[in-house]
Amino acid sequence: MAEYFQVLTATNGLDALALCNAGQCDLVLLDIMMPEMDGFEVCRKIKSNPATTHLPVVMVTSLDQPEDRVKGLEAGADDFLTKPVNDLALVTRVKSLVRLKMITDDLRLRASNGDELTVDPYSAAEEDVEDGSRLVVVDDLASSYEGMVETLSEDNDVTVITDPNEALFRIVDENYDAAIISLNLQDADSLRLCSHLRSLERTRNLPLLVMADPEQEDTVSRALEIGVNDYIRRPVDSHELMARLRTQLRRKRYNDCLRESVQQTIEMAVKDALTDLHNRRYFDSHFATMFDKAQNAGKPLSAIMCDIDHFKAVNDTHGHDVGDAVIKEVAARIRKSVRNIDVACRYGGEEFSIIMPDTDIDLAGIVAERIRKEVEAHPVIAAGGSKQVQVTISMGVSCIETGEDTPEKLLKRADVALYNAKREGRNRVVTEAA
Repeated sequence: MAEYFQVLTATNGLDALALCNAGQCDLVLLDIMMPEMDGFEVCRKIKSNPATTHLPVVMVTSLDQPEDRVKGLEAGADDFLTKPVNDLALVTRVKSLVRLKMITDDLRLRASNGDELTVDPYSAAEEDVEDGSRLVVVDDLASSYEGMVETLSEDNDVTVITDPNEALFRIVDENYDAAIISLNLQDADSLRLCSHLRSLERTRNLPLLVMADPEQEDTVSRALEIGVNDYIRRPVDSHELMARLRTQLRRKRYNDCLRESVQQTIEMAVKDALTDLHNRRYFDSHFATMFDKAQNAGKPLSAIMCDIDHFKAVNDTHGHDVGDAVIKEVAARIRKSVRNIDVACRYGGEEFSIIMPDTDIDLAGIVAERIRKEVEAHPVIAAGGSKQVQVTISMGVSCIETGEDTPEKLLKRADVALYNAKREGRNRVVTEAA
């Protein structure tokens, strides 16, 4: 192939499935008329297999009726090209779909780096993605969009924007599942609108479909190059529109679930499962950075170390389930008492740490005392409300003191202050200077 793709060939459906299952393909160009198993069946098998469902499939055939395209799209195909195939259309479509697959591959790789996926993207993608979808149509010609909107509105919440100058702002501000944009806008550049939507963070992953006249092949190719997901020709066939839309919503659902899994995997790596505070790993990787930033800017930074008093006795008396409830509740009270810029961590066991940027030792001492009083004032309700456990905490506070200070010294002083709080009778806040 002149575009420098590596091309593998299969002469029947079984061989094609074997290549796909072996992970050797980034995209499948699939003829419909094949021996033993037709292209529709091959496509259904590719899309029903969780290991290959992410593979883009383009059906290439001499069948050119809308019902043929719909049948292919409903089998899971991403596009349907009619023979003789225009070379530019083919290459543009292949490049676009391979680019989209690269995004999915990256998400799949990152999601698989955890022990297991926290969501099942394949199952989620197979859920009904039509009912209740929020769609936006950008078209300034009523005769062009009215019939289409009537069809879409049967199962979806559809917004029509007839002023192209408002479209970008409204689509960015509102949470749509897909956008359908006319390439024949009278007072705006449709491709520029698509390009802006694709470049902005809020709409970067929004499925974009364009409506084009049959003679606008070159414009469609440019649209696909800038990141438009799919297109539909006028006059719009309602069944084909719904099939193409369903394909894009399913792909979006699949990638959204992968992103959710990646995000949850990241959070699991830096969050403590019991308390939902940051964990020791996060503390160790961020404390030095926060310290250096404060010192370079000549601003204060305070550290608080705190420990639940007599926690072993809580476990011995009430059991570890109640002990976990105590840790979780103390963590919740700490979280409520600090700012968004502060970093609160479960340092280990029943011990917590708080890093407070732009905070001197006097203010940090005030915050620590507020937390101490909050913990002392309200018993922890545990065991389904059958137990009330009175707990207190001891806290040590330190702050950057000199230009020669280090993160280790700062933390050591907070530890010493915590030790002194325990030695002096617990349930108190002690500050320690360098």
